[in-house]
Amino acid sequence: QVQLVESGGGLAQAGGSLRLSCAVSGRTFRNVFMAWFRQAPGNERTFVAHINWRNENQYYSDSVKGRFTISRDNAKNTMYLQMNSLKLEDTAIYYCAIRDSGSLTAPQSYSYWGQGTQVTVSS
Repeated sequence: QVQLVESGGGLAQAGGSLRLSCAVSGRTFRNVFMAWFRQAPGNERTFVAHINWRNENQYYSDSVKGRFTISRDNAKNTMYLQMNSLKLEDTAIYYCAIRDSGSLTAPQSYSYWGQGTQVTVSS
């Protein structure tokens, strides 16, 4: 049974930082391609960042590029999202996911999802 568990969400002020974690269990972590998505109330789930299994070729949405950093520690079976210079519009539930194939920005390409962690940015 594959499980993804996000943590690290919470309340932050605009301009502040948070670091999200995604712990994976139940399958080999080393070879998987993973991503972060987010979903704000009333909106669709949207792509945030992607990373390959070698901890290379990070890819970001334009809205977070230069502010967020995706990384992973294969020894700990954990992926991270460092979020700096937070903005009000970053408020959302953040999900981590494992990609099967297809477009790395499309939710349909991902077969396993965590339960999400809430990030709220206040002014």
